[in-house]
Amino acid sequence: MPATLSLKQARRIALAAQGLDKVRPTAPVSSRAVGRTFARLQLVQIDSVNVLARSHYLPFFSRLGNYDRSILERLSGVHPRRMMEYWAHEASFIRPEHFEDLRLWQKRKWVGAHAMDPEERGDVAARILSELAGGLPLTAAELTVRLGHVETRSTDNWGWNWNTVKRVLEDLFEEGTVTAASRTGSFERRYTLTARVLPSTAVASVGPENTEQGGGRPDAGAAMLRLIDAAALAHGIGTLRCFADYFRTPQRAAAEALAELVEAGRLEPVTVAGWDRPVYRHVEARLPRTATGRALLSPFDSLVFERRRLEELFGFHYRLEIYTPEPKRRFGYYVLPFLLRDGIVARVDLKADRAAGSLLVRGSFAEPDAPGDTAVELAAELQLMAEWLELDRIIVAPVGDLAPALAQAVAGLHPL
Repeated sequence: MPATLSLKQARRIALAAQGLDKVRPTAPVSSRAVGRTFARLQLVQIDSVNVLARSHYLPFFSRLGNYDRSILERLSGVHPRRMMEYWAHEASFIRPEHFEDLRLWQKRKWVGAHAMDPEERGDVAARILSELAGGLPLTAAELTVRLGHVETRSTDNWGWNWNTVKRVLEDLFEEGTVTAASRTGSFERRYTLTARVLPSTAVASVGPENTEQGGGRPDAGAAMLRLIDAAALAHGIGTLRCFADYFRTPQRAAAEALAELVEAGRLEPVTVAGWDRPVYRHVEARLPRTATGRALLSPFDSLVFERRRLEELFGFHYRLEIYTPEPKRRFGYYVLPFLLRDGIVARVDLKADRAAGSLLVRGSFAEPDAPGDTAVELAAELQLMAEWLELDRIIVAPVGDLAPALAQAVAGLHPL
């Protein structure tokens, strides 16, 4: 008989797996602590929205508090690299050891030049690779200039209206031949050859014909096993859909890997009260007796990736409303869930007004079962975030049912 867990026990397993079950350490945050956090999460999603902070910085703040963001630049830009860019859940920083496995399973043909004329694509690719082989990492704009490429584009063109050089670059990125050496201040990728970022032993030749039996690339089934095991370890507990979604892998292949992991004893079936789908717990997942953490979570945080899981575990319905017309938004443009102990108890619409030195709380809303100390705890979390972002004050707008109590709690804080 599968073990039976309460919903609160399942929550605590999930929070412990994500490093969100405990009060943050008070000591200064070291590079090692940031590296351990990234290793636990397996990946961190990248997004260009910068209304508060770049999305890949926020998960580390949620788990570690006030840390030096330059640590991430070193982890992703200094050899040996602890993190690199590739497609995973979406565009993400991944652990380099997952690169070859993901390359077998990520098939995002819309991102690049698959629809181009093969001869044109091949010519542009060869010129790009020659340019990158001979010099420093370059952005798409810099490569366009170097190649002398001129192109007229209309506003109704493909995708994001990328030019041919950018499209081929993204195709080479998805293929795994090129990667990001770093990002510019305006968040553009600086492209380089993947072989320059990873050890030569970690970069196999590109092509679907290369397998463990043939050209040196990992076997697809073994790769899926590693990815689903890593996803299950990062989640602690979840369903097939949860684990497949973590790296955005096909569910059918993920199901085969899950069955093998159950047979091997890496995953165990469990029953969770109120969860009406088959649920599995990773054998290494901890079940803490209590959860004492507190965190504002990025809309792209790995705890909230899979919205159905979030609602089943925490009873929290969440939708990112960036692309919703303003009159139709319920909670705001950039809304962060607020985790307190073992529940998600509120949500706040935040903006960093850097010119004015202010953290703006444009809306604050309590969940129906929010505990009495929600406003006080949220105010303390906002103060920590303002310090991290080097902002001088917190301004709470009178929007949302939590706003009056939150404004009062903020007013009672020590000045920043």
